[in-house]
Amino acid sequence: MDVYQLELFLAVMNSPSMTRAAEKVYLSPGAVSLQLRNLADELHTELFVRNGKRLIPTPAAVRLAERAKAMVSLKDQIRQEFENDITKDTRAFHFATGVTTLIYQLGKPLRQLRKQYPNAEIRVTVSVTEETIAGLHNRRFDLGLVSLPVPEENLRIMPLFEEELLILRPSAKKVHGGPVGSIRPADLARAPFILYPKHSVLRVMIDRFFKDIGITPDVVMEADDTEAIKRLVESGFGCSMLPEHALRQRTRFFHTYRINGRRLGRTLALAMVRADYPRKLTLSIADSLQKMLAPETQSKSRIA
Repeated sequence: MDVYQLELFLAVMNSPSMTRAAEKVYLSPGAVSLQLRNLADELHTELFVRNGKRLIPTPAAVRLAERAKAMVSLKDQIRQEFENDITKDTRAFHFATGVTTLIYQLGKPLRQLRKQYPNAEIRVTVSVTEETIAGLHNRRFDLGLVSLPVPEENLRIMPLFEEELLILRPSAKKVHGGPVGSIRPADLARAPFILYPKHSVLRVMIDRFFKDIGITPDVVMEADDTEAIKRLVESGFGCSMLPEHALRQRTRFFHTYRINGRRLGRTLALAMVRADYPRKLTLSIADSLQKMLAPETQSKSRIA
């Protein structure tokens, strides 16, 4: 006995004749009759009796119909839950991103995604790259926006754009934007620094950069939130090194610099788990975000 037989059985229960039931399921009356006989034999019961050309369901058939309806309904629910058609996919879509990127670059793209996929239940989780990668592997997230480099085993990585990391030094007076200045490594040798936690992707990059220019920063505080680090710098607790997109406010209490002749950039990318049957909604949203966050798209947006 299988669900297909039960569906044929219900078609006969809900039709005035075998012929009409066969038309509904696009089979011949003989094929439907054979399936019903097989089902009756397996259940060791009689399901229908003939009254002229009509089929009369037995009490056993009435009892079976109640169970069959529940089975067919469950099958439909399972099929819907695992639906891989973008227009019919009603499962929650989980997207993870860092807070800095969310604040400064994802506002408009996320609004566009909600318009483009009105039936999708898009849920956004704020997390650091390391947590996002772990969440992708254990399937908590469908798609993540991460900072490279990351271990790429079993992941599909889709680079988006690169942004520079700049040195911040506190200022006692308000700074109204202006160009990025230049600074020598020696000017930072004894400065206190507020940096991201050790072993985070950005901290590893920053530590390697400082090592390459020959200084060991005096780290007096650590924080994993870019906005918190900015406020601590503005309060005079020390210097830092942060992504350029988080530093575009017009008025602030810090100056921005880059090391003479040296630049440090990070690459942001979308990441998803490699799978034999990737979720089509994930692929479609990833493609949309790639187009919206492409460097040329962002340039046009700023010009407009």
